[in-house]
This record gives sequence, structure tokens and C-alpha cells, in this order.
Amino acid sequence: MSDVGSLKELLKKYQTLKQEISKVIVGQDAVIEQILISIFSGGHSLLVGVPGLAKTLMVNTISKALGLDFKRIQFTPDLMPSDILGSEILDNDRQFKFIKGPIFSNIILADEINRTPPKTQAALLEAMQERSVTVAGHHYKLDAPYFVLATQNPIEQEGTYPLPEAQLDRFMFSINLTYPSFDEEVKVVKLTTSNAQSEVEVVFSAKEILEFQTLIRKIPVADNVIEYAVKMVGKTRPNSSEALPLIKQYVDWGAGPRASQNLILAAKTFSVIKGKFSPDIEDVQAVAVSILRHRIIKNYKAEADGISVETIIESLF
Repeated sequence: MSDVGSLKELLKKYQTLKQEISKVIVGQDAVIEQILISIFSGGHSLLVGVPGLAKTLMVNTISKALGLDFKRIQFTPDLMPSDILGSEILDNDRQFKFIKGPIFSNIILADEINRTPPKTQAALLEAMQERSVTVAGHHYKLDAPYFVLATQNPIEQEGTYPLPEAQLDRFMFSINLTYPSFDEEVKVVKLTTSNAQSEVEVVFSAKEILEFQTLIRKIPVADNVIEYAVKMVGKTRPNSSEALPLIKQYVDWGAGPRASQNLILAAKTFSVIKGKFSPDIEDVQAVAVSILRHRIIKNYKAEADGISVETIIESLF
């Protein structure tokens, strides 16, 4: 099949995938779209939302429809790196045997990642970046595709360990999860308080996802679109000659080159799911807020004046 034929097949399967997910998850279309863009682009996502918004159910449903293994890890202050990576034990023959931890799965939901100490956070982030782990000097490859969805609760910050900027940069998207609308909440209550159960059909296989990830990287992008993305990221840096007055006034640190890479990769995937075969500037703008949100560090003036990071990003368009 030609690349164009494969892209058409991806679009068709993507639409089927969204239908399957909607059997269980009511609304949250933008959130699901961004998670799927992240998966097909080969990136990880940070999901920020208050408890009780069905984050676990959403990720579990997406992994079922994608035909992937799913594990949820609840991060707590006493969680050790060995609790997520696995450890070596002595078996009956007095030989060391490695028992794999929950990190050995295709999709990991790292729940409340900011509740665990930096040592355990670093173990997860190494696995995200390297797609492998090292335990007792032995190297273990993780199964592909490999995708981490980490959640953070935005309201309770007492006793948390905020992720450093360098580690936040490892996440392709930072996705904000909001409360459902009135109609959506009514539908949720009807679905969850009856004995009706919806079975999600498997739409993809792991092999197909890897093939589509490779295919998306092959999509050509016009030079002016790449230059637009790089200029947009450059404008977020307050010391840059390109920086807007709003950036110089309200931003301490801007985004790095990984943001430019992610903008183009995500724009490629976004263009495919919208039925196009090459991204344009509008596609870059469509994914920009979620890609730049966690990479722009506001200063105290922005906090005092009530300037949101979304307002700052939209000024760059």
C-alpha cells in the first residue's frame, strides 16, 4: 500500500477508534484527541485535572481499543524506584531472577506523579526517555509502543514534589481536563448507575501503531511551516530579540528546541486526522497551547496580574 493509502487507512481507523472510545467515555473529545495525537506521534502526556474526572477509565478504554497492555501506578510519598521498575530475587536454585515491575507495559498511567519523591520520578522519566530500564547493572528494553500518561492534581499542592522544568519538557503535551457540561454529566450518571455495560472492540494492533508512527514521521512539511514553529518557540524566550513585550514582561523562561520538534510532529498527526496529507500553519497553532503550556515559566508579575499561560501562548499566533 502507498503512503497516501496508508494515511487514508489511518484516518479511517482513527474515526472507528473514536467511536469505540465514545461507547464508554462521554464527551472529553479534545482530551481524547490530544492523547491519541500523542500516541501516534510517539510522545508522552501530562494530564492535569481534579480527581473524579474518569482519567483512569479514559486511559484504560483507550488502551483496550488500541489493543495494548495497560498498568496504573498510584504514586505515593513512600514509593521506591524498585516498586515501579521491578527487583531481583533469589529463586529456589539460589539464582537471581528479575521480577518485572508495573513499568513493563505498553501504556502506563502514572497517577499523581507529583506525590512521589524525585528519585522515583527520575526512574519513571528515564524509562520514558530511554524506553529501557537498568536494574542491578542489567539493561531491560521496554515493549514498543511505549506511552506514559502522568496525572497531576492542580488543587492540592501540600506535600507534593513538583516536577522540575527539565523533566516536564519530556512530556509532549500538557492536557487540561475540565468538568463535563450539564448534558454530559447527566449522560455519565445514566451510564454509570445502570447495569448496562459497553464492550470496547480492539481497532489497532501494536504493530499497526508502530507502522503509523513511522508513517507520520515520513510526512513532508513545507519549510515555511517549520520556520513558523521555530519562530513561535523562539518568541517565548524573554531574552530573544524576537520576544514580544508581553513575553518580556511576564515570562521568566521560554520553551526549548524540543518544543519545536513536538510542534511539527503533533501538527503532522493533527493534519492526518483532519484528512490532510501535510500540515500547515493552522495545524501548528491547533496543537501549540498543549505543547507550550508546561514549557513556559511565568514570573510573579504574571501571577499578580492574573495573566494565564494560555493568554501568553495565544499572543504568539
